[in-house]
Order: sequence, then C-alpha cells, then structure tokens
Amino acid sequence: MKDDFLKYQAQTSPYPLGMEVSHAIGSYIYDNKGKSYLDFVAGVSACTLGHQNKRVNDAIKAQLDKYSHVMVYGEYAQQPSVDFCKLLVQHLPESLNQVYLVNSGTEATEGALKLARRITGRSQLISCHNAYHGNTMGSMSVMGFEERKQVFRPLIPDVDFITFNNEADLEKITSKTAGIILESIQGGAGFIEPKDDFLIKVRKRCDEMGAMLIIDEIQPGFGRTGKLFGFENYGAVPDIMIIGKGMGGGMPVGGFVASKERMELLTNPKLGHITTFGGHPVIAAACLATLQALTETTLIPDTLEKEKLFRSLLVHPLIKEVRGRGLMLAPMTESADITNQVILKCQDKGLILFWLLFEPCAIRITPPLTISENEIREGCKIILEALDEVAQIKASNC
Repeated sequence: MKDDFLKYQAQTSPYPLGMEVSHAIGSYIYDNKGKSYLDFVAGVSACTLGHQNKRVNDAIKAQLDKYSHVMVYGEYAQQPSVDFCKLLVQHLPESLNQVYLVNSGTEATEGALKLARRITGRSQLISCHNAYHGNTMGSMSVMGFEERKQVFRPLIPDVDFITFNNEADLEKITSKTAGIILESIQGGAGFIEPKDDFLIKVRKRCDEMGAMLIIDEIQPGFGRTGKLFGFENYGAVPDIMIIGKGMGGGMPVGGFVASKERMELLTNPKLGHITTFGGHPVIAAACLATLQALTETTLIPDTLEKEKLFRSLLVHPLIKEVRGRGLMLAPMTESADITNQVILKCQDKGLILFWLLFEPCAIRITPPLTISENEIREGCKIILEALDEVAQIKASNC
C-alpha cells in the first residue's frame, strides 16, 4: 500500500510518514501490522471526540439511512444543518447569530474575507506575520509566511501584515481597512497566545476605524482551549468568526459566522457566496453530535485540568517551555533537530506527535479532548524517554 500511496497519491512533503493505517478507535491508531499508536495529534486538532466516537458514528449512520446530498447550499431546509446552526448560535454572543456552512477551514476563510469586503466596501485586508488561515489563493494571500507562497504570486492585492501582540502595529488599521484576520491563538507560529489584552485593543481599533475583526477559530475552536471558542478567553468578540477542524468530529467541514444583517449582504448580488456540498446533511449530523457532546458534558473545562497534568509531566532539560492553552500545547526545544528526533523516536515507540507549520522547534500536542489521564501519563512517559535518548546522543557528540 505504501508504494501505491507514493505512486498514485500526490505528495506535498518530501518525506511523508507513510504509516499504513488499519483502523483507529478512541485515542489510538493501529497500523496494518497490529501495532498501536497513542494519538497526541487527533488528525491535527480535528478528531475532537477521538476516533470512531459512538455518538458521532451513530449520527452519521442514522442520517445516511434518511438522505445524503439533495441540493446545493441554502436551497432546502435540512434538519441536521438547521439543528447544528441553531445549537451553535445558542452558545455564541448575540452578534454572532447566523452561520454559513462550507467544506473546510480554508473555504471558510475565503467566505469571511469576501464578507468583510462586502460589508465595508473597502479592499484592504490585514493579517499577521506567521499566520495561517488555509491554503487556497485568498487564504494564502493572508498567510504570513512568504517562503510558502512566493512561487504562487501574484495573489490577491491590498494585503498588509502586522506582528501578533505588537500594539504599535495596530496603527496600520485605518479607514481603508476592510478587515483584520487573526487567530485567537496563533497555531503555525508556535501556539502563541494574545498578551496584554491584545485582542481587546484590536477590537477597539477596528471599532474606531469601521473595520471588521475576523477571528479564526479553526484550530482553537470547539473546546480545545477550555472555552468553546478561543476568543472567549481574551475578552474580544469578533464581527466574523471562522470555524472548521474540530467541529465535525473528524469529518471535513468549515463555516463562518456573523450577524444575520451582515450575512444577508451575500444575497446582493444574488449568490454572493455559493457551495455545492456546504451543509452536507451527513457532515452536519456529525457536527451536531460533536457539539452536543461538548456542551452536555464537562469535556471543555476538563481540558484545563488535562493541561495541568501535561505541564506537570513534561519537565525536562531539553524542554525550554510549553506554550499554548488547554489541549493545544507545544513543548519547545532548543533546535529543530531535537524536535525532529523526538517526534520520530516517539512514533517508533508508539506515540504520534507532529510538527507545527512555521515554528521548527515546536512539538505539537493536540490530542482528542476525550483523552484520559492514564493515556496522558503513558504518552508523556514516552516523550521523556525520547528526550533522554536525544540528550544522551547530544552529550556523546560534545
């Protein structure tokens, strides 16, 4: 299978891990040789309730027995998507009261950028250095990492960049700005949280200049940071919120949320934004089941207790700090080489870790929110063993 994987499936990294997956359940993935791997990545923050969650699977199967795709987005009233959007809005601030469902986080970013321009009648967009909001052309235009996008230029024009947590840069938001797009916690940059009320200050500047505040919750959202959405930790409500990843319990989905008044602007001109499969009833059933599980249990506040356990265990001379919040954590080593060795050694030992996009010293830890304390202890023990081995190699080379 691996040979066919490399031959027939297009690759975007030179050295894919290439694990041949047999099945997955709970917090574990199994290869075709029967080896189990404790999953500390959750499909890059997507499998909120773990693998093969019964509630999500039952919802998918029940909807498949009723109907699957029947009509393009927004034409027919379909119970799963209606119920999901209604429940989501009930857990949001009053100004975020209408949802547009799409197929992925990057598509949600595209819709949010279009909406900001449509609301304001302006063209300028502002993003952050080392930001990541997706990989389609519009989303790439607000990606703050030139190395990844230079060969695809020209991208969409009139985009400027600021530094996350740099208050002085907020002067770049002016009366010409349609919107500023920010992750509530910068993901690819290294799980960097807002400091010194940075999001509140961005909110204030947007209000002064009539610009839209777009907050990207694709990765922090759906309970990963101890709140349903990351912005709730930092005191600033967005005009437009982008969602994806963890909202579908492992199924492909995204969305953007704003006020009904603002969303209605997408009807003028008619079909101002359109998608065939957005709001797909089977995917929406998975989203609804995931959101119900999050809002009817203690999974979200439990992430903060699990964070404390991670931090208490991940103490080692090669770990400089642990960034992030809840179950969005990044132990930082002193070099990319150490990080690479730890991640690869841990996979050999049966623990799945991963990298971040732009911060080579970070080790991604984004497990399912359902992970148990015993599983956390098991995984951290493997990480410490790998760090000890790397330290020994490092000492022998000195």
